[in-house]
Amino acid sequence: MRSTKRKLYIGLMKTLMGIAVTLTCGLLIFLIIYVMFKGIPNITWELLSSKPSYLSDTIGILPDILNTLYLVISTLIIVLPLGVGAAVYLTEYARNKKFVAAIEYASETLSGIPSIIYGLVGMLFFCQFLGMKTSILAGAMTMVIMNLPTVIRTTQESLKTVPQSYRDGAFGLGAGKWRVIRTVVLPGCVDGVITGCILSVGRILGETAALLFTAGFAHALNGVIEGLTSSGATLTVALYVYAKEQGEFEVAFAIAAILMILTFLINLSANMVGSYYKKRRNI
Repeated sequence: MRSTKRKLYIGLMKTLMGIAVTLTCGLLIFLIIYVMFKGIPNITWELLSSKPSYLSDTIGILPDILNTLYLVISTLIIVLPLGVGAAVYLTEYARNKKFVAAIEYASETLSGIPSIIYGLVGMLFFCQFLGMKTSILAGAMTMVIMNLPTVIRTTQESLKTVPQSYRDGAFGLGAGKWRVIRTVVLPGCVDGVITGCILSVGRILGETAALLFTAGFAHALNGVIEGLTSSGATLTVALYVYAKEQGEFEVAFAIAAILMILTFLINLSANMVGSYYKKRRNI
């Protein structure tokens, strides 16, 4: 009797899990197909290579693409040294376990804060207090704070996978602490650094709320220096503006399809990089 109930229970759980998996995969496939079906036919060379012109009534997203590129590069230039350096210190140098636990707890708390709060703080601190005004640079600094926990945690976990025997062997050969970290530990955890970098890029591409407060939503075509110090819309912000403010749903779906393709490529790159370095480490 007990065996029969157990079999029924196991069968019921398997059925429920199968339904959950089917619904999840079905929703994902439907979303991808729907966005691609609505968006890809609206992607044209004119859309990708021109800027908006209200005089000629043309719509282009080239400024938004460049603003997204400026934001991603400027964020990574700042967040990678900070995140990797903090992870190296916490893993290799810090001896106070309570201090390390407090930093890790703070990092996990930061990663769970809603992005709209980051946008509000970024607007008050970077835009107003530091005088950056609404600009790509202010948005990049806000993205640095948002992505710092991701870079720290991925680098930390990767540092912990480097065998202690590698460190001991290098110390036995007379190498100093920093030399061991620079020549033995960091090359062994480069997969975690690259993975954190790619995940940060994905989060930057998908962020909207924080950038509305800090980077703005202008569609002006600027150079690198002028673009960093000026207000500018990224692709996600442009999607919101075209869909919500202007009612240009064809353009919005085109941008959505572009973002979905970029997200797929970023996730694929992260998996390929992780697999490559894991195989290289096991050789």
